[in-house]
Amino acid sequence: MIVIDGTKTEFDIRSFENLEQVFDKVLESGHLDDRIVTDVLVNDEPFSEIYPNQSEDIETSEVETLEIKSASTVEMAGSITLELYKVVNIMAGGGKQVAELFRQADDAEALELYQDLLDVTRDFLGMLGSLRDHFALKETEKFEKIVEEFSSLFSEMTEVLENEDWILLADLLEYEFLPSVEKWKSVISAIREDIREVSKR
Repeated sequence: MIVIDGTKTEFDIRSFENLEQVFDKVLESGHLDDRIVTDVLVNDEPFSEIYPNQSEDIETSEVETLEIKSASTVEMAGSITLELYKVVNIMAGGGKQVAELFRQADDAEALELYQDLLDVTRDFLGMLGSLRDHFALKETEKFEKIVEEFSSLFSEMTEVLENEDWILLADLLEYEFLPSVEKWKSVISAIREDIREVSKR
């Protein structure tokens, strides 16, 4: 029995040799068009591949039930924007902490955290960019302006970092990075609004 999003399908699991063939057929059938698979249950147990193409090694004779759960790209995008709010708070907390450590002359710890902060910020911007590409933002100018401000701030911070002026870096984090991070909340809010509109279509 193969169930997709709570609905039994016409597929007979025994007409396939292995799980990979089943997955290929399900994708071909269009059941998952514009959807993202969130869970796969084999015999009511969560399944995810431990190594590439593991599903090829699982014969259908071992499978009683297969359930595939998915979400639309719009639903997933909505969930991602909620996560992005959390990331903004993490970035703000991280910026504050790094600034304090630099002021306490705990440079090694501060630099380590600063690197983590840069990684989180990079991932955050990447995710925002990809959402913006998928869901055309109405407030593009506002988005571009904040990105531009953020980029020039990071160039300045990189320069200060190279000069090892830790107090100036702490000032930039506290007085420019933190207010800049706050601005992202309105951008995320605008993206959420755009996603809501797309979901109504």
